[in-house]
Amino acid sequence: MNSFEYKHFYDQVGKTNGWDFSKVKCVSEGTHPDLYAEVTHICKSSDLLLDIGTGGGEAILSIAESALLLIGIDQSTGMLETATRNGAESGIVNVRFLQMEAEQLHFPNDFFNIVSCRHSEFVADEVARVLVSGGAFLTQQVSEDDKSNIKEAFGRGQALGTEAGTLQQRYMNDLRQAGFNGIRAVAFNVAEYYETVEDLIFLLKHTPIIPNFGQSDADFEILQQFVKDNQTEKGIRTNAGRFVITATL
Repeated sequence: MNSFEYKHFYDQVGKTNGWDFSKVKCVSEGTHPDLYAEVTHICKSSDLLLDIGTGGGEAILSIAESALLLIGIDQSTGMLETATRNGAESGIVNVRFLQMEAEQLHFPNDFFNIVSCRHSEFVADEVARVLVSGGAFLTQQVSEDDKSNIKEAFGRGQALGTEAGTLQQRYMNDLRQAGFNGIRAVAFNVAEYYETVEDLIFLLKHTPIIPNFGQSDADFEILQQFVKDNQTEKGIRTNAGRFVITATL
């Protein structure tokens, strides 16, 4: 999936569900960091916070009390429509949503105290430019070994064949070159169990894990065999591979 195809896919997901997987029945086995819990831990009530790739805005709306002003940006028109609707329905007044590319942040220098980014691209130099001295950046990203048994079953998938840790190292190098220090990374890989095949299909149709999933009848034959091979008492087993990076300027 190239950049153009991903952006089109992402926009379509934004229009349908705003990247909201709250109805998917899935349980994780094992402990892992919670990005926005980490954000609230370091955030002060006087802070300005920027969230890159905010999706439907559910995350920053849930932590709105932690900062003075929270701004969520996203490249997708569909995502912003969902985020704006969610914001209006919430009645929360200190959260704003703007359509913007991560490559060019239309904010003044030294403007935000904290920048967060979950499962979205970011440009380290731009993040450094808009952060105040001493400001913090936190990001959670999908590792190359995420959903490894699913990608192996289909013989294709996001980052299939790329060594785990490649993206983490690239981001850490980018942050270091942009002037960040105190850079810390925590990687985790936990078991996930999807309750039903419908939950798994929703995941695959609304994420780029398996490009063009469902456009071929063969995909459903592969899925049927995958479910048979990975069905457990806890649900259909796969894994979640993630890493969290924190850095200060």
